[in-house]
Amino acid sequence: MAGHSKWANIQHRKGRQDAARSKLFSKLAKEITVAAKMGDPDPDKNPRLRLAVKEAKSQSVPKDVIERAIKKATGGDAENYDEIRYEGYGPNGVAVIVEAMTDNKNRTASTVRSTFTKNGGNLGETGSVGFMFDRKGEVTYPASVGDADTVMMAAIEAGAEDVESSEDGHIIYCADTDLNEVSNALEAELGESESTKLIWKPTTTTELDLEGMQKLMKLVDALEDDDDVQRVTTNFEASDEVMAQL
Repeated sequence: MAGHSKWANIQHRKGRQDAARSKLFSKLAKEITVAAKMGDPDPDKNPRLRLAVKEAKSQSVPKDVIERAIKKATGGDAENYDEIRYEGYGPNGVAVIVEAMTDNKNRTASTVRSTFTKNGGNLGETGSVGFMFDRKGEVTYPASVGDADTVMMAAIEAGAEDVESSEDGHIIYCADTDLNEVSNALEAELGESESTKLIWKPTTTTELDLEGMQKLMKLVDALEDDDDVQRVTTNFEASDEVMAQL
């Protein structure tokens, strides 16, 4: 799934780290507030909140920020956010899914649409690219937890569907509805994961050259700069040579 794991690697290499970090923290805090408001404010009784808190911790969000985000949901002063998914095409026909949380649907729709247009893409209808992705749970572990066979056995026992192991680490996939159970079972066997979240996993990919990747990154950066946008997923694929030049 090149479009996902390689994209994460690029993000770590990019500059503007502090600004990007504070933006990431606020997006993770928003997810925590929404999850806590929709269900129980106790992560042990609310799987979505538990996963949101876990993802925030994996990105080093401070404990007080996490607690404040949960309190905000129970304090009655939390904004009402709608969760919206936008789908469209980026440069070279790459499929793009944009997940947003907004208190103003019109503002977000208009910003997302103009961002696509300005960066060589176009926003489509809901479902226009969704069929090229599967909704999955993803749990990642560092390579140090064990070899591929050890992790594969743990994943099978936990009820996962697939494992990708490389020198960078292990990525374990499961049905979206099984993520909470699978991640709990994996933790009992392998310890704390690096990341546990729901993702859109591409079923078909679009190969990009260097110029195509640069154009796509420009679009994704612009989308991610929007405070309403929580997550952007694409189905690009690129060779290691191209990735190294970015």
